Amino acid sequence: MGINRLHTIILLAFVLLLGSCKEKRQKSDLEITFSQDTLHLGYTYWWEESGPFIDYCGTPHTLIAMGSIVQMDAPNETAGPLYISQKGSIHLEKVFLINNPKKNAYQKHGYLSTDCFYKSGLNIGDKVLVFCYEFDDELIIAGQESIIPIGDWNHPLVNSIKTFIDEDENPLKIKKDTTLWEAYGHGASLRRIIECRETTSK
Repeated sequence: MGINRLHTIILLAFVLLLGSCKEKRQKSDLEITFSQDTLHLGYTYWWEESGPFIDYCGTPHTLIAMGSIVQMDAPNETAGPLYISQKGSIHLEKVFLINNPKKNAYQKHGYLSTDCFYKSGLNIGDKVLVFCYEFDDELIIAGQESIIPIGDWNHPLVNSIKTFIDEDENPLKIKKDTTLWEAYGHGASLRRIIECRETTSK
């Protein structure tokens, strides 16, 4: 009887040890079974800024994802009087953050489509990070700088943005990555929202 009880205790301890060794799931570790549907993103071409860090203190994101560009149309100069449209599609590999607005919400779509690719320098096959925002209760993209090319799925920018998400979009948590974002043209905007957070947290 004593031996059986000892075996039971050892087994329970082993199970508890295994449970404690499992890595805690982070906010950015979303598991999504993608559909074949396409989400068409509105393009706020009149916004003065686009990119991963906009406005003085940073605007919360509605969607952050990564994927590959699979389609790119020719520029269309007759689409509208205020900007030149160039449509493209991104096949999603991973979604890191979803904060859906009331309209045009993300629902496990496997593809994102937008017409903000004109003069982006991007091409079919490029792997990219995508940053979306909310405008007028809709999920939108602010412009071509909100689509950032990355060399591969393990690019340092991926780890940086995952940390940013896991820390509730707190820029102070990725302050050490400012030089990294600088190399992609977003160092100044990151420093700006870091300064804002440091000022407001005093």
